[in-house]
Amino acid sequence: MSLVLDPAAQDLLFREARTANTFTDEPVTDEQVQAIYDLVKFGPTAFNQSPLRVVLVRSAEGRERLVPHMAEGNRPKTSTAPLVAILAADNEFHEELPALLPHFPQAKDMFFSERPARESAAGLNAALQAAYFIIGVRAAGLAAGPMTGYDAAGIQKEFLDDDHAPLMVVNIGKPGEDAWFPRSPRLSFDEVVTTV
Repeated sequence: MSLVLDPAAQDLLFREARTANTFTDEPVTDEQVQAIYDLVKFGPTAFNQSPLRVVLVRSAEGRERLVPHMAEGNRPKTSTAPLVAILAADNEFHEELPALLPHFPQAKDMFFSERPARESAAGLNAALQAAYFIIGVRAAGLAAGPMTGYDAAGIQKEFLDDDHAPLMVVNIGKPGEDAWFPRSPRLSFDEVVTTV
């Protein structure tokens, strides 16, 4: 059986999409970011908890604060990408649950009254949303360069607070010259899927 999604869209989102390491200086607009969010917000999370929070770094001052916290190899591309997004998990997401889950408002206290339960749920579900975000960037015709090579404590202190845990930093823009590393291998269907 083939997929319903058009092959060109499959290529855009998956087969031809790669992590970008260089970017042009073409700006990423607020309208593009809004369109990305307005698409990816519909991706599922447990209890519709939606714990992903995004800090957009555009200014020179913001980059001066961010770049020193990046791993050495990630600094040049983070310095030159038109837009950088810090993706974080909100460990106090449960405060929004009465509005996000109106048919089950008691979920806030029933399942998420304890901080360790919230941190676990926020980390998993914000990571799901981060993946949706990357696909949304691709759907906008842009390239994403997600990175986890950074000083998490430094980024949290500089841009977040104790209730928000950084998950990844994503450079965003139009791919520049020599943007791609060679495609790495993937596991086959039979190596991943087991039927019982």
